[in-house]
Amino acid sequence: MLVVRQAVVGPFAANCWVAACSRTKEAVLIDPGGELPRILGLIEQGDFQVRRIFLTHGHVDHAAGAAEAKRRLGAPIQIHAADKEWLAQLPRQAEMFGFEGGGEVPEVDHWHVHGESFTVGEQTAQVLHTPGHTRGSCALWFPGPRLVFTGDTLFSGSVGRTDLPGGDFGELQRSITAVLFPLGDDARFHCGHGPSGLVGDERRSNPFVGEDARRGRFV
Repeated sequence: MLVVRQAVVGPFAANCWVAACSRTKEAVLIDPGGELPRILGLIEQGDFQVRRIFLTHGHVDHAAGAAEAKRRLGAPIQIHAADKEWLAQLPRQAEMFGFEGGGEVPEVDHWHVHGESFTVGEQTAQVLHTPGHTRGSCALWFPGPRLVFTGDTLFSGSVGRTDLPGGDFGELQRSITAVLFPLGDDARFHCGHGPSGLVGDERRSNPFVGEDARRGRFV
């Protein structure tokens, strides 16, 4: 079984996730965006052993705590190479958006690509490249429990913004309709901000990329 724990962190209320194998206690830490003591508390309560740190993209609200998390946990960091520039600009991002102490650029251990997979204990996870919010945005799909962590690509009733450098709404739409929706209506998604949901609900009624929107009927 995959155990999922959540902490809402930072001034932008970003979701940080811990996904762990219930039997082995091995875990992946997804988007440590700050307030690391709270995140470490989740890990310690479950007696989880974080084996890697997965960044869905390089925006400060999702990566501000990555360098410190790596030091404290001894776990490697991975992200898509297309977001390398966003990580390099973390100090500037932190200064602009008021992330106190969150401007350290983390050392990346692995640049992941679409389709590669790794294990979290007895669970298998697959990287899905979902550009649009940023060029390097990626989701993390667990086919066994049918869970996907979407970062800021897909939200419950919304989608990620595309007005920042590297954003592209056409790419975002393609990522959602061609990569995330085919995961299946029963797949549950955990996103970068706000509540979780079911992929099928978004396929049918998301006002930006759902069936009604694509037919031109915004409701």
